[in-house]
Amino acid sequence: MSTLMVQGTTSDAGKSTLVTALCRWLVRQGVAVAPFKPQNMALNSAVTAEGGEIGRAQAVQAQAARLAPHTDMNPVLLKPNSDTGSQVIIHGRAVTSMNAVAYHDYKAIAMQAVLASHARLTAAYPVVMVEGAGSPAEINLRANDIANMGFAEAVDCPVLLIADINRGGVFAHLVGTLELLSPSEQARVKGFVINRFRGDIALLQPGLDWLEARTGKPVVGVLPYVMDLHLEAEDGIDSRQIDKAAQVLKVVVPVLPRISNHTDFDPLRLHPQVDLQFVGPGQPIPAADLIILPGSKSVRGDLAYLRANGWDTAVARHLRYGGKVLGICGGLQMLGEQVHDPLGLEGPAGSSEGLGLLAFSTTLEAEKQLRNVRGRLSLEDAEVSGYEIHAGVTSGDALSKAAVLLDDGRRDGAQSADGQILGTYLHGLFETPAACSALLRWAGLVDVQEVDYHALRERDIERLADLVEQHLDSDLLRTLCGVAPCTN
Repeated sequence: MSTLMVQGTTSDAGKSTLVTALCRWLVRQGVAVAPFKPQNMALNSAVTAEGGEIGRAQAVQAQAARLAPHTDMNPVLLKPNSDTGSQVIIHGRAVTSMNAVAYHDYKAIAMQAVLASHARLTAAYPVVMVEGAGSPAEINLRANDIANMGFAEAVDCPVLLIADINRGGVFAHLVGTLELLSPSEQARVKGFVINRFRGDIALLQPGLDWLEARTGKPVVGVLPYVMDLHLEAEDGIDSRQIDKAAQVLKVVVPVLPRISNHTDFDPLRLHPQVDLQFVGPGQPIPAADLIILPGSKSVRGDLAYLRANGWDTAVARHLRYGGKVLGICGGLQMLGEQVHDPLGLEGPAGSSEGLGLLAFSTTLEAEKQLRNVRGRLSLEDAEVSGYEIHAGVTSGDALSKAAVLLDDGRRDGAQSADGQILGTYLHGLFETPAACSALLRWAGLVDVQEVDYHALRERDIERLADLVEQHLDSDLLRTLCGVAPCTN
């Protein structure tokens, strides 16, 4: 059994991407591999078959490994609900909320969950491919670390260090990170990967030679910058521009401070007939066909933020001019008359006035609802699948006109009598081609081109595996993974 860990010099260095690529690369060779991230901090999450919650990136990595997502793939998930505090999810279940100082002391307990999950995976799979978090050189976080070298030392696994050359200063990042590690941690680093390189590799070669001579460690390879490659982001919003057709549907999503599961909008961002725009603080909401209120980890706080930016007024004006509004999860709750948080689950206990666009109210309860679901939209009776992650229980007259009829017999969400407003608890509803097309037609798009988002994701996972094969040292990777050398 073998464990290989990918750590990065910075956040967004390419750890998630490389682990995804290596998982599919191994699967192609007939090697069973499981992805693993000891501790994740992200508001993009997925629901596993057993009804647990893990980071979205690990769900994508599971697809790359041709596995169903499992809570052991991400035993500790932190979901920030303020600048200093997070909900703590252990083995897929929310166990508490605490501030950063309290969590520092809690890490010893969290490490037990991490090691238990890793032990189960190593017993079931020949290779476990591990993703670190942030950087191992964050000095203030090194004590009791469970996400990077603390974990690697505990299980005695080799480490690859990846850096993003597109940021600049790649050699400083790699050498500086290595210098800040202890001698045993330095010895654990078995090679470097440079990510997102543009240009002629010959011009980079002197730097690669210097790096190997300076550190005594090999450069495993240089991955090129791929402009149109898409993987669901672990946390940050992907704002890259994509060329669109001349006639497009204009969709606007306000970016709330605690926006969650913004990967819901990736199928729209990639759709050739949709112009998706994220609107940030201080920006007015432009003219659009559809405004989507996204999920939120702190609904009452984000409602206040929405009003502070004047976006509530913009939504009302948008509706007066005949535009459509969709609310997803926390966005659904915002559409109602009130949001109650009597237990203080997402901030100070209390209640907030909703936007008052649909006749219902929501109360946050301690037990989070986690499930994968299938059903049919009220629009065109279109097939839909998705997942629920919410603590809110919503009730009111507007729910009599449901947005989705679920296969388990429940009714989800609501729609307004005039058909302009729709709300649902379902994340991922745009990933089902029929549902996506029905929603785009509802929003005003004519002659909708049906797009299979799952197929697009699968295509890019295959492209990543191709990049590993073409640009990285396959023999060294096989050795680090404990896999027999290729005989072809």
